[in-house]
Amino acid sequence: MFEEKYLKLLSKEYPNIQKASAEIINLRAILSLPKGTEYFFSDLHGEHEAFIHMLKSASGVIRSKIDEIFGKRLPEKERDKLASMIYNAEAELERRHEEEADFDEWCRVTIYRLIEVCKSVSTKYTRSKVRKRLPKDSAYILDELLHADDEANRSHYYNEIINSIVECGVAEQFIEELADTISRLAVDRLHIIGDIYDRGAHPDCIMDYLMGFHDVDFQWGNHDVVWMGAATGNWACITNAIRMNISYNNFDMLEIGYGINLRTLAVFAATVYENDPCAYFAPHMLDRNTFDPVDEKLAAKMHKAIAIIQHKVEGQRIQSHPEYSLENRLLLDKIDYENGTIHINGVTWELRDKNFPTIDPNDPYKLTEEENLLMNSLEASFRESEKLQQHIKFLYSHGAMYKCINGNLLYHGCIPMTADGEFEDCNINGKHYKGKALMDYLDDQVRKAYFSPELSDETGRPGDIMWYLWLGSKSPLFGKDQMTTFERSFIADKKAHKEYTVPYYKLIQERETCEKILAEFGLNPETSHILNGHVPVKIKDGESPIRGGGKLIIIDGGISKAYQKQTGIAGYTFIFNSRFMALAEHKPYSPMKEDGTQEFHAPTLKIVENLPVRLTVKDSDIGEDLERQVEDLKNLVAAYKNATLKERF
Repeated sequence: MFEEKYLKLLSKEYPNIQKASAEIINLRAILSLPKGTEYFFSDLHGEHEAFIHMLKSASGVIRSKIDEIFGKRLPEKERDKLASMIYNAEAELERRHEEEADFDEWCRVTIYRLIEVCKSVSTKYTRSKVRKRLPKDSAYILDELLHADDEANRSHYYNEIINSIVECGVAEQFIEELADTISRLAVDRLHIIGDIYDRGAHPDCIMDYLMGFHDVDFQWGNHDVVWMGAATGNWACITNAIRMNISYNNFDMLEIGYGINLRTLAVFAATVYENDPCAYFAPHMLDRNTFDPVDEKLAAKMHKAIAIIQHKVEGQRIQSHPEYSLENRLLLDKIDYENGTIHINGVTWELRDKNFPTIDPNDPYKLTEEENLLMNSLEASFRESEKLQQHIKFLYSHGAMYKCINGNLLYHGCIPMTADGEFEDCNINGKHYKGKALMDYLDDQVRKAYFSPELSDETGRPGDIMWYLWLGSKSPLFGKDQMTTFERSFIADKKAHKEYTVPYYKLIQERETCEKILAEFGLNPETSHILNGHVPVKIKDGESPIRGGGKLIIIDGGISKAYQKQTGIAGYTFIFNSRFMALAEHKPYSPMKEDGTQEFHAPTLKIVENLPVRLTVKDSDIGEDLERQVEDLKNLVAAYKNATLKERF
């Protein structure tokens, strides 16, 4: 009965044998095409310029295409310029305006060359799919140019189109659109394995760019969920998000990008810490603010003010959630305020900053009246930020705790495991989960915390679960025994700063562990892989991103400038195409110089695994869906042939 109803619905779109058969032929043709190229990034940490360049250059693949096409026809310098045009067309056009004696002729030549590159990157796709990726205003013209042949009449037609583009004065716009099309066709599908936010200057710009991308998904990292929690109005998440970004001088992003009103915090900090230099809270100056420069001394005071509020608010959340087992992070009541020391786990440490004017030693986790007013103001800013709420909703609609796709398991942090290699039982909201069930439950609770907190299992404030995922010892997004934010701020002795990774990170050296995780998530342990972020790979110290006998690849190579001294490179891209799996090792991104020139560095490509046969769409998850559609259409044709359903013409 169900099949009959389904076939009747299908017959509305394919009313006769001819229509259904045509679609079967079309789907079978698609199944035979090469599998599209997937790109995997992790730990972007707000590095918008570097990341967008990696994406526009397809992590070196576009430069390789240029060399394949023009290697024997153009000198290297000209190939460099053509690549620069694709990576940053606007800047390159501005520069060429000044350099070229005959700018119109240069535009004609450039369009011809870009069309050749565009043809090369589009060969994997059907004409219909290519058309969907083309810019609306130029779609018809581009489609004609991409599919013109060498026959004499068509060649004349082709030349006339390009001449008309130049004569009508729209060549620059057309070149920009063509360059963007090449970048979009080179990357069929994009996966971001967590941590878009914090440290770098503009995660907001990254999110703006990705919201316009044709096919992207996210596996949330702990730096993402803390912002997702902040968007619910959760104070523990808000204070962490603000503290981290003030500490990296990201005022443009906070106040201009997201419209977070920090005036109340600035006035409060300047008043309370008027005579305190807050020397240990000076911000890192990795990037300069363009629109909202804040005096470094005031920024340090703001940093300390929000840090103290954070520790108070977190203490309240810990007391409200005994099931989180975070009592060891209740530190404000361990301070000897008279002697300026703190007692942690049997050890007494001297505090390097002993000025706590807003803390009542008898009730250290209580906010002052001014702090309460300040937090209400900040909560309103986060809740009412239209741009932030748009970005967070996009993270929800396109993201999850993990993803299984094309034989790969993607997650940001870890799967909690015991020292002997078993999946660890975790108590969340008084319920016990482990392995895949834990990830599924957390995914459900994170969604409910934002969209329908009344339906979640959470007690306390909405978003507390995101705060736990940010720093909890059994959080699959954190992967350490504790987060020593207080110790790093207030204790000089680095022995107090220690954070120990969970057993998972040692266990994944073994193939058996990786295969066990893959099987837990329903993937074939023999052929599948795990792609993991979160922990920067210290390549300069001889660390390898490949673990578990090739079953797991950690792809955090230090896109964030804050980690490049540790890793020795400037990030990884994992590339999975129809022929191989590879890691692209990136060099530090060079920003544009004052003269408008920019140096681009091609990454080093290292093959992780050559595939025994070339993969087609049929071998992918999409292929499975298409094959089911083919079977359904065959059943529809059979129903027409045996007169179960009547054809319509």
